[in-house]
Amino acid sequence: MPTFEHEERLLAGACKTQRPVPLIFGADEAGRGPWCGPVVAACVCWPGLEIPPDLAARIDDSKKLSAARREKLLPEIMRHAIVGIGEASAREIDDINILQASFLAMRRALDDVRRQGHAPDFVLIDGNRTPKDWDIPCAPLVGGDAKSLSVAAASIVAKVTRDRIMAGLARQFPQYGWDRNAGYGTAEHCAALRACGITPHHRESYAPIKKLRGG
Repeated sequence: MPTFEHEERLLAGACKTQRPVPLIFGADEAGRGPWCGPVVAACVCWPGLEIPPDLAARIDDSKKLSAARREKLLPEIMRHAIVGIGEASAREIDDINILQASFLAMRRALDDVRRQGHAPDFVLIDGNRTPKDWDIPCAPLVGGDAKSLSVAAASIVAKVTRDRIMAGLARQFPQYGWDRNAGYGTAEHCAALRACGITPHHRESYAPIKKLRGG
């Protein structure tokens, strides 16, 4: 289960700040694999590493939780933590690739935090890569959504937010089943692509969509 072990290590050494309570954020994204829709990122900070014990016990990597549990956790995370959310569109994914679009969405999530009046001191990023152009110290954490309470909470926020976006898009394009498959390449989605074609929300740089376009 996720803990504050990595955040505590940062407070003990790597996180350099003059403030008595440094703000360490965990960042994660949802939507790297789907064939359509935006990639959504969230960053979450538990100030002072304080979290209600019953809430900490229920937070985990979003992939290990049911949709119903994620939905229930979201308002509790929003109530107790500092949360920022950002996204990058399908066109931006096509233009700069999915990794860079994920980092762009995370940067926008941090911009959201700043608009709320907070100044992040450090960011733990799920995965093995970090962006090169940020003005905030950051570090990768492989499997962070299963190790860090900050990153795990970010994974839940990002996943729920993106699922809601895809459900909204599904109302405009009901044939593709995005409210059920979140834009992944399911049999239902593939059949709709063959029957109805590509929408403005599809990622044209992705191989299955490129193939449909004859690329």
